[in-house]
Amino acid sequence: MRAYTLLPLLAAALLGSACSARDLPPLPRMDAVDVPRFMGDWYVIAHIPTRPEREAFDAVESYALRSDGRIQTTFTYRKGSFQAPKRTMNPIGRVEKEGNGAVWGMQFVWPIQAEYIISWLSPDYSQTIVARSKRDHVWYMARTPQVSEADYQAAVERIKALGYDVSKLRKVPQSKR
Repeated sequence: MRAYTLLPLLAAALLGSACSARDLPPLPRMDAVDVPRFMGDWYVIAHIPTRPEREAFDAVESYALRSDGRIQTTFTYRKGSFQAPKRTMNPIGRVEKEGNGAVWGMQFVWPIQAEYIISWLSPDYSQTIVARSKRDHVWYMARTPQVSEADYQAAVERIKALGYDVSKLRKVPQSKR
């Protein structure tokens, strides 16, 4: 299956989870994010994945600020093993005005935008947690493909404190680089 055929599946997964009627407290977010500094490569260390990401290996989310202010996103991964061919998705991000850089809309298929909230970001912009208010999907990412066990456990605790069921968290296999 080609990557572009996965886009409708991802949109359906995000929309289906948006129909949840749970009453949840507001999701914490960073007070401010320096969007240009946030650009670049982020290795997905762990996640509660969307459907296409369930068997991801070597998952990397890359962001580039476009001249129109939107964010060109390139998500690359291998499905099921390190030897599988790379797959790519290219959603477009939009920084929402009210979020001070921490709230984005991520568009995989027009006109559907998925919520994307930068809930935690290390002061040196080396690690981040991106979450959703529905607590259905979450991504712990770093600028490097590996993090220390202490950093990983601290991220798991942060994700749990956000209201996620961390038993659903999947550690993404990353090649040693």
